[in-house]
Amino acid sequence: MEARSRGERADGALFAQTLESLKQEGANILLVGPGAKAAHERVCCRLLGELSDQPRYRLIVTASETTYRGHSCTAAETGPETNVFKIDPPADGQSAGSTDSAVLAAENRCETETKETHLTHTPEVSLSVLGSAVFDAVTEIEAGSDGLEPAELRVCVDSLVPFLSDYQTETVFRFLHMTTASVKQVSGMGHFHLPLDADHDAVNLLEPLFDATVEVRIRDGGYEQRWYLRDSNGPSEWIEL
Repeated sequence: MEARSRGERADGALFAQTLESLKQEGANILLVGPGAKAAHERVCCRLLGELSDQPRYRLIVTASETTYRGHSCTAAETGPETNVFKIDPPADGQSAGSTDSAVLAAENRCETETKETHLTHTPEVSLSVLGSAVFDAVTEIEAGSDGLEPAELRVCVDSLVPFLSDYQTETVFRFLHMTTASVKQVSGMGHFHLPLDADHDAVNLLEPLFDATVEVRIRDGGYEQRWYLRDSNGPSEWIEL
């Protein structure tokens, strides 16, 4: 993402036009803002397309102790399939190097078919394993759908904080590059939770990989968002969620 002034405002018409283009061309969004769990959840729900009556394929990457939502698709009544990649800590007594494989289990959630893949979190299970699993899942979804429509695939990664804590920055960057490219290849919509301040070093480092950054906050008991779009002169106004 090109450098932009956070003090200037994006033109409203251009902002709406750019958002529509993101849906048609595919996009990856960095979702930032600390201390606003409920706001993250609300934006996440919308970006997953759970409020739409259109069919969606969903791919979720989350940890055992989910940061911002349960990802149980409580509003997803139309999605034909949801795939969940859950990062688990090593079980008691399990060697850190005992596995680098994925075990597939299936369960029903909200009357949709959900495939849940568990990847044990160990130093030996690198993010490249997860990145490859995401790529394979996207490929499988596209093949099974006979070609995805723009924005039909929705991807959520919740959250990036554990990755930045447990892996080298370069490793996280490579994982994000692989994952965002997989989403864009099928004109999907991906969003990645990073609950830090918009001017945090980690945000500044990672946001060039994304088409937009969305900052959320809680203000006067309500939830708000503002968008920083690539190639725009500045952010949108604060928009009520």
